[in-house]
Amino acid sequence: MLNEKEIQIAADNLYNAEKNRLQIEPTTLTHPEMDMDDAYLIQSAWINRKIIDDGRKVVGYKIGLTSRAMQRTMKIDIPDYGVLLDDMVFPNGAEIQTTDFLDPQIEVELAFVLKDRLFGENVTMEQVMDATDYVVPAFELIAARSHRIHPETGYTRTVFDTISDNAANAGIIMGGRKVKPHDMDLRRVGAIVKRNNIVEQTGLAAAVLDHPANGISWIAKRFAPHGIALEPGQILLSGSFTAPIKVIAGDVVTAEYGELGDISIKFI
Repeated sequence: MLNEKEIQIAADNLYNAEKNRLQIEPTTLTHPEMDMDDAYLIQSAWINRKIIDDGRKVVGYKIGLTSRAMQRTMKIDIPDYGVLLDDMVFPNGAEIQTTDFLDPQIEVELAFVLKDRLFGENVTMEQVMDATDYVVPAFELIAARSHRIHPETGYTRTVFDTISDNAANAGIIMGGRKVKPHDMDLRRVGAIVKRNNIVEQTGLAAAVLDHPANGISWIAKRFAPHGIALEPGQILLSGSFTAPIKVIAGDVVTAEYGELGDISIKFI
């Protein structure tokens, strides 16, 4: 495992990369021996600095790498998680400054907003459904503070780099119609995703671990050994059911969720 100083330096490098809008080399180039535990310690140190130095607040969590296709790409067989902070939340229809983000991309998800506390290593999908106030369409804005593919060497960052980088999380946009979790078959919620009025992706929420509530259950189980609960009012992103869509200034991305309505954002 990396020592405390190495973890803090790696976290500070990611913090400064985001602040300075300048991508850095993946952490695994400096520490090829690092493992998943190291990656989450780096993530935690970075988030803690944002909380302490910048006054940020935790508003929820995200799960990523839930689809089998993405897991095969990253050469793992489990999802990952990241932390949602208050400055990451944007309104539906927002205009987002593209240059504020490094290599921005959009993923399509469902967000669960809790009404009851969830805690324990045996949290079930049914308990997640019962503890959820409502489910709502969401975009996740992802970014890469370290190069996904190094422009000079071609080095591709690993899942440990992605986890260190707060699981690539940069923002969340929610909108459309809120629905009670038992009022419809969430597995069959679908989205048609357009960039500049051209269909780029389609997908069903069943791609997320067979049911998006399983994503929330996974987060609860993952945090339980550390004494962390999922709290009422928190936003929980259940995982993308489409491939990421790269965006540049001038792009408008819209997702049509059928009876759940639409969400959109514009990059300027």
